[in-house]
Amino acid sequence: MLTLKVEKRTEESASAASLRRDGFIPAVVYGAHHSATPIAISMKEFGKILHEAGEATIVSLEGIGASLPTLIHEVSYDPITSLPNHADFYAVTKGEKVEVAIPLSFIGESPAVEAGANLVKVLHELEVEADPMNLPHDIEVNLSVLEKVGDKIRAADLKLPSGVTLMADPEEIVALIQEVVEEKEEVTAPADLSAIEVEKKGKTEDAESAESEEK
Repeated sequence: MLTLKVEKRTEESASAASLRRDGFIPAVVYGAHHSATPIAISMKEFGKILHEAGEATIVSLEGIGASLPTLIHEVSYDPITSLPNHADFYAVTKGEKVEVAIPLSFIGESPAVEAGANLVKVLHELEVEADPMNLPHDIEVNLSVLEKVGDKIRAADLKLPSGVTLMADPEEIVALIQEVVEEKEEVTAPADLSAIEVEKKGKTEDAESAESEEK
């Protein structure tokens, strides 16, 4: 289980802007059996945990009493730096199921792709329900079953670990094979130079006629 040291924030604590300048970000932890508690976490350490755990791995928070198992529930990012600037943790209870989106991990090689077809990955995560202590880090999608154009992998085709229930539509497409469609090069017809010359000639003749009338 991954662990993350946190500090409880109070009304006297530094502002969110000050926390960020000092290398911390404000966060909050809450749950069905845990009242909302404002905390501060190291931006550097949280970045490591987020990369490793994602939102489907238990993270134990240390520093606010007894170790608290949580899931990273939501992360906000700075629009300029793209770095996390706030996080929500959901305190889980052993034996109480949670519904989360598990990342998909694509493995194997598709014979259809090797033959020149296109692989389209429709989904990159899958909604499931499970005891938080039994959540898989990812769900594997074996692409080697895609042998020809038109072959598909549906959510129901994926093998889920024991105790994990699929919550997405079983018929939802995860990946499929499509035929490569060659783009036809558009041929632009050459400009009709004779028309341009005629138009030019006509304009010249009109101009000459106008000059004759003036004389």
